[in-house]
Amino acid sequence: MRWIAIGLAVLVLVTSGGGYLYYQHLNGNLRTGERSASDSGLTAPGPNAQGDTPLNILVLGSDSRNSDANLELGGSRDSVGQKPLADVQMLLHISADRSDASMISIPRDTRVDIPECSDADTGKTYPETNGLINTTLGRGGPGCTLATWEKLTGVYIHHWVTVDFAGVVAMADAVGGVEVCVEHNVWDRPLPGAGGGSGLKLTAGTHEIKGETALQWLRTRHAFHSDIGRAKAQHMYLNSMLRKLKSQNVFTNTGRLLDLAESATKALTVSNEIGSVKDLYNVGVQFQNVPTDRVTMATMPTVQDPSNPNHLLPGEDASHLWAMLRDDVPLDGNGEKADTEGDDGKAPGAGASQGPEAQTASAIPVRVLNGTGSDGEPAVGGRAGSVTQQLQAAGFGQAITVATPQPQADTTLTYPESGGEQSRADALSVAKELRIPEDAVKASSQVQSVTLVVGDDWREGTSYEAPGAGSVPDSADPLNASDDSGTCMPVYEPYRW
Repeated sequence: MRWIAIGLAVLVLVTSGGGYLYYQHLNGNLRTGERSASDSGLTAPGPNAQGDTPLNILVLGSDSRNSDANLELGGSRDSVGQKPLADVQMLLHISADRSDASMISIPRDTRVDIPECSDADTGKTYPETNGLINTTLGRGGPGCTLATWEKLTGVYIHHWVTVDFAGVVAMADAVGGVEVCVEHNVWDRPLPGAGGGSGLKLTAGTHEIKGETALQWLRTRHAFHSDIGRAKAQHMYLNSMLRKLKSQNVFTNTGRLLDLAESATKALTVSNEIGSVKDLYNVGVQFQNVPTDRVTMATMPTVQDPSNPNHLLPGEDASHLWAMLRDDVPLDGNGEKADTEGDDGKAPGAGASQGPEAQTASAIPVRVLNGTGSDGEPAVGGRAGSVTQQLQAAGFGQAITVATPQPQADTTLTYPESGGEQSRADALSVAKELRIPEDAVKASSQVQSVTLVVGDDWREGTSYEAPGAGSVPDSADPLNASDDSGTCMPVYEPYRW
């Protein structure tokens, strides 16, 4: 929403006298950095049939105390110069058709595989490791956090945006009071033998918070019982803010727009490719027309780390959530319902293309590989073999199982690039049999025949089922932005007063 505010403020400026100078002033406020500090091997998703592509933006909150303004809001001078932690991490996904959006959090104390990262400012290279995801910000900057997310999720991320404590306070003041609610009196303070200390102190019930109190709300972890509870509180705040800005028609108020643009450009550090107000405007308008009831907040499902009860690991349902983002499937169920099957009961579009007819099934060689085991879960034994048997039973007598595993998040079906339209038609006939979506069928210069890799998004069964709209698992604690039912945050008993 703040990007949209920046963009509309730009429109006001460039159509008014003296606007250009202020536009340049706003550009001068922005700080930038490299998009990625590592090579994930991922490429941006291609356009759909309408020529549209989804947009993914990583939003980070830094706990840096490397300024007087940030020190005033928490921490001690002993922390000055220390590497910052990415205490808040959310991935904003805007669908290709710009009809829906989602914001997915990963708790800061989640243990993940971190790739090798290089710091563009210092030239230092950090080796790959397994550690807490919040430490990635100190291992090459936001670009390393982005690369870690890509490695974990298989989702290509186009941009990142970071904000520190002082920036959050400034932006919260510019937005104005945002309504939140707690079930009990809450005071997040240090306790003997326990953590705490955001300073949040509210009575039970509903409050409008802004400025430093908003920062305290967004940082409170112990009083909300856990890092997962903190993520839920953050989602409640963001949803409430979204409803407020929409209801107040803030984007038609010139004065408010300029205030928001000034605060946001001072508060944000962004990846290079969106390093101007114009670039931010182009990003912001992508979100402008998404209805409130098509915006969903969620948290990556996790389980307790058996080696350290204070840490988390990605849960079994996490792969389903990431598959929904990779497939651009809405987390909400409020959109238009699309047909899930064609007249023949197969997946729509699979095999329905112009060009030559596929050969008979018995004439099509197919190689099948086991791609499960890429997301930290163990590989599914015999996975490729079971799918091969299904193909053979359907008449694809030349289908064979390749013993070499190829772990990957998504199921892919590739055909020889040199084979042209005929090879594509053959691959589509395989896709049709297995109900694999047509957009999973790609040409490749690396294969000699139709090649199926059964990924982690298809760990069981012999008929591929893409995630359905609104099928986000309950363990992700989804929260729709239109939900203004007055839900209040529970408070962990030691932090009540």
